[in-house]
Amino acid sequence: MKEKFEPGSTITFFVVIIGLVSLGILLSELQSILVPFVFASFLFILFSPVNSFLTDKKIPLWIVIILNIIVIAFISFGVIRFVVDSVMQLSTDLPNYFSKLNSIVRKAAIGLGITDPYFKYFSIQKILAKLDYKALAGGVFNSAFSLVGNILFLLFFFIFIESGHKSIYAAIGRRYYRDDSSSSVNKTSSEVSGEVEKQTELQFAKTLKTITEQIQKYIISKISVNLLAGIVVGFFLYIFNIDFPIMWGLLTFFLNFIPSIGSAIALVLPTLMAIIEYESLSYTLLIAGGMGFIQTAFFNLLEPQLIGRRLNLNPIAILLSVLIWGYIWGILGMLLAVPLTAIIKIIISNSKNQNLRFIADLMSQE
Repeated sequence: MKEKFEPGSTITFFVVIIGLVSLGILLSELQSILVPFVFASFLFILFSPVNSFLTDKKIPLWIVIILNIIVIAFISFGVIRFVVDSVMQLSTDLPNYFSKLNSIVRKAAIGLGITDPYFKYFSIQKILAKLDYKALAGGVFNSAFSLVGNILFLLFFFIFIESGHKSIYAAIGRRYYRDDSSSSVNKTSSEVSGEVEKQTELQFAKTLKTITEQIQKYIISKISVNLLAGIVVGFFLYIFNIDFPIMWGLLTFFLNFIPSIGSAIALVLPTLMAIIEYESLSYTLLIAGGMGFIQTAFFNLLEPQLIGRRLNLNPIAILLSVLIWGYIWGILGMLLAVPLTAIIKIIISNSKNQNLRFIADLMSQE
């Protein structure tokens, strides 16, 4: 017996695809607004346990918000100041690194029998001389201006989220969980309706609590693992006399918020510094092996035990989410990919729709 063609399901499929593509385009166009808003929402979730404790102690909300802003500003200023100082120190040593890089490339060309003058007389200075420094300076200025704007947007959103989240929860409750028990139309019907609304309200509260708890655990666990890995990397590179060990440790901390891709970059950069600094293949392999061991220990063994089981996300789902959110929002999208995917999974897993539940199962690790 031939299977009947159902045009309705086909139309629904293409409507969903068109809707998702349109949503992706909209998210990309509103990046300058939505990215600071999402970061502010995650900061609100991160600060919420401390803020709840302070407000329970009768500390005014405006004082709590000011304390949050001081902490955020202090950390941001410290990181930016350290990065700027490291870049300035690196720039003073660039001529020495350039000469060593030229020597490495020329020796490699001779050893491999390459007679091309470009490699035989390789000069990184000549390559850099062709760059348009005016355009480069303009790009740096625009990036710095955009960063300051995003930070101000983030603080702006954070203040309003912190002060207005209770009203939003109450509005959702009034919209979806209205109490019709006072209606005298039909007592039995009202009781059944009230029971259904109560169950739905409990389900909503459970979903909201699950999202908050899992995002809190993810952020705290991820920060802890990255911080510990950054400290170990910095100490390891310091022992082996690699220049700027603190900077490489800080990069390890930040880059590993991007799953898979960030770890690879955090491994390659110190390895390149090692080969430029010492011009020794065996020493470079030692540094690369040590870095690889640290990355594996923290992000392939320790991190899945602390984070993977809590979020219950399939590694394929994580990789696809990094690629998709990275395409939509760039590097910042990669940073937000895992928590956003976890939120989407929690929401659709509480849906009664079988297709959405199927997608949630595909995203799950177990």
